[in-house]
Amino acid sequence: MTWTYEAACAALASSVDLEKQAITAEPPVPSLDRMRELARRLGDPQNRGAMIHLTGTNGKTSTARITSALLGAAGLRVGQYTSPHLERTNERLVVDGRPIDDSEFARCVGAAVDAAAPMADRPTFFELLTAAAFHWFADRAVDAAVVEVGLLGRWDATNIADGRVAVVTGIGADHLDYAGSLAGVAREKAGIVKPGADLVLGEVDARFDDVFTRTPAARVLRLGRDFAMAGGRPDPAGRRGDLRTPAARYDDVLLSLHGAYQEANAACALAAVEAFLGRPLPEEAVRAGLGSVRAPGRLEIVGAAPLCVLDGAHNPAAAAALARSLAEEFPDRSWTVVYGALRGHDFAATLAELRAQRIDSLICCEPASPRAIPAEQVAGAARRWAIPAQSAPGVAAAVRLARRRAGTTGAILVTGSFYHLTEARRALAG
Repeated sequence: MTWTYEAACAALASSVDLEKQAITAEPPVPSLDRMRELARRLGDPQNRGAMIHLTGTNGKTSTARITSALLGAAGLRVGQYTSPHLERTNERLVVDGRPIDDSEFARCVGAAVDAAAPMADRPTFFELLTAAAFHWFADRAVDAAVVEVGLLGRWDATNIADGRVAVVTGIGADHLDYAGSLAGVAREKAGIVKPGADLVLGEVDARFDDVFTRTPAARVLRLGRDFAMAGGRPDPAGRRGDLRTPAARYDDVLLSLHGAYQEANAACALAAVEAFLGRPLPEEAVRAGLGSVRAPGRLEIVGAAPLCVLDGAHNPAAAAALARSLAEEFPDRSWTVVYGALRGHDFAATLAELRAQRIDSLICCEPASPRAIPAEQVAGAARRWAIPAQSAPGVAAAVRLARRRAGTTGAILVTGSFYHLTEARRALAG
């Protein structure tokens, strides 16, 4: 059949979506068998190109975007696969900086759905979309695919492909319902490292060194030891600093992303690109790539009167990084915060990290997900940290209340789960 965009979206919507499904007491038994069968029925498109594979508790999407921008500035045709999306599913599949158009989305998703039709075990939403991404990248003959893990790593659908470079941006307390412990998180993320790959480690605690030294990587590059961004400082357009890698040094470079935490992401991305290419990048490519990158939902400024900032800080480590960045970039501001959380994330500890900011009020809402934590439960946790908090009957209502409280001279921060950033962005635009 000839697939339409509407039919492709409907087929995805009818599949099991673990991103939105409520977490059960018994998580699914991990296996890549279904994904491998689906890919085989499509001709194993994941094997028709070179890949940089990224995982990490925080920073992987920003790092993927920076990596893609650097590769593109170096003259390569680049495919990029990330999650989740903010507005449309198409955002997850990108070639040369442009999301897949509706007709190509329909064709590639349709091909994945058709390939899955004879399978006894039906693929999930993420598996179908991952297969469609690999299929599209193969059709477009990309020089490099930058692929972000959806969940942990070892059993993620993307892990049927072999990355020439593996990147682990960091290890934090997230998805413990699947991994069990921080050490378990580290082991699951190390599972993306394939024999002979270069491994780029970001903000990974030394206590997990043995996990990564046991991988089959040919070389391990570490943030701070082998590469870094030093002298980072705010700039009206983002951040400035000096970058060094094992092969080169680049001084006073503009990174067009706000937030001190983006410095480590940029350093990881540059190290990964140079490992992938086997050579240093020309300075003009570094400046062009870092100066052009965008990362929606990551310390993203979407309004000025009042100041409106969106950031998907959904776990304690991300909230701590966000708090440091807000203190540096907006030192005199106090905030009206719109916050929502999902089960599986430590929202109480996340709120504790935000206490470092001057919070006038915290307005709690429920993201559009069956995993959403009741707003009043979140508000109760905030009050235990002496944060003035109340609940709202929805994201749009929370934003309207925040607007009234902030006026034109205040500041609004929307944070927590990525799943309410989209609705909040629309409400703020209205």
